[in-house]
Amino acid sequence: MIKNRFGRRIIESEGRSLVSTPEAAPKPNEPSMVMAGLEEARERIRATLLSRIDPTVASRMAPPVLRAEILRLVGEIGNEERVQLNAREEDKLVQELLDDMIGLGPLEPLLQDELVTDIMVNGPNNVWVERHGKLEQVVLKFRDNQHVTNIAQRIAAAIGRRVDEASPLVDARLADGSRVNIVLPPLALCGPTLSIRKFPSRKITLDVMVRQGNISEALARFLEIAARSRLNMAISGGTGSGKTTLLNAVSRFIDPGERIITVEDAAELQLQQPHVVSLETRPPSLEGTGEVNQRDLVKNALRMRPDRIILGEIRDAAAFDMLQAMNTGHDGSMCTLHANTPRDALSRIENMVLMSGMGLPLRAIRTQIASALDVVVQIERMRDGVRRIQSVIEVVGLEGEIITTQDLFTFKWETENRDGSVRGSFQASRYRPRFLDRIEQAGLGRRFIELLEMEE
Repeated sequence: MIKNRFGRRIIESEGRSLVSTPEAAPKPNEPSMVMAGLEEARERIRATLLSRIDPTVASRMAPPVLRAEILRLVGEIGNEERVQLNAREEDKLVQELLDDMIGLGPLEPLLQDELVTDIMVNGPNNVWVERHGKLEQVVLKFRDNQHVTNIAQRIAAAIGRRVDEASPLVDARLADGSRVNIVLPPLALCGPTLSIRKFPSRKITLDVMVRQGNISEALARFLEIAARSRLNMAISGGTGSGKTTLLNAVSRFIDPGERIITVEDAAELQLQQPHVVSLETRPPSLEGTGEVNQRDLVKNALRMRPDRIILGEIRDAAAFDMLQAMNTGHDGSMCTLHANTPRDALSRIENMVLMSGMGLPLRAIRTQIASALDVVVQIERMRDGVRRIQSVIEVVGLEGEIITTQDLFTFKWETENRDGSVRGSFQASRYRPRFLDRIEQAGLGRRFIELLEMEE
């Protein structure tokens, strides 16, 4: 046996043991904790167990081995403390301890629930989730603010970032691609705040979206044709409207022989092609140095011989460089942005280009937008919680000082059913767009004409 720096003995067996025991075993508490509440007993066992284990050894153990060792320790400490837990209570406590040690604590059950799409932690005792597009509060608690902070720091550390009082804001991601935003006190007055946008475990395709009522069959085929024909596309919508999910679904129709560069603040895109290079921004250090923003990455992407550039979400002056890419031979590029309507999306791009400080006149910016973008897709989460594409417009050109557009597809609201669901239909305009010649060059002209004749 050897002693660690905390004065505990580390029992060695096949290398190192999980257990780090005190010099003298604690005497059972008197009076017996059997008369105490179950929760108090569980917390006493938890605290004693955490004081005896070596976290470094635990992190290297295989989960089944670690689970067996913790189960043994829970039984051992329960006997010492004269606490009798039944098999169900014991198993629950062991799982909670495992989640705290190698998982994300109380959040693990929510992360495993496929119906949950968003998780919002507003301090240790106020947790909300989104299911079926509706928010609901869940009975789930952290022990205290420090418990939430520990989970947040584990998430940030996994991707090489830090979050603490000196740097209380961070965007991160989980191993499955789920997006995480963290805000710590003193900025968050209610306690550490986590907002998790879960990445779906199953791949969402356009066919799945048709079955779910997000889009029509004709609209799905149009988006497929747009991707195959290398049309430049912007996907617009509000927070949580499904922009990234739609972009992932559309990107499946990109030719696998093309080289794709993706640029994101927090990597979420899950492209299926074999030749994808993913770039992620980097926040500044505590000294205010080392920042790499979207614009830096888009500029660098242009030097990497891309066939297409996909920008996860435009938020700043990177819009100017994205338009430049679309106008200089990188057809088929795509991006997402926050806006409430397609016209608002064009205005936002215009404003973000102005942020670049290039000093371009407004007409020159609008000319760039009109020549770069072919299609704007607007998606929205409606009152019934279902995300639906509301409209698809073609960017036609510039008339005077105005960017002209033409509706290609629109969702027409009809009524609301008794169960609160929205009933409506997707309608095609049967308008022959100016990019029809590019669709024909891709050999898809006949398919495009046929889908415009499809009954909605």
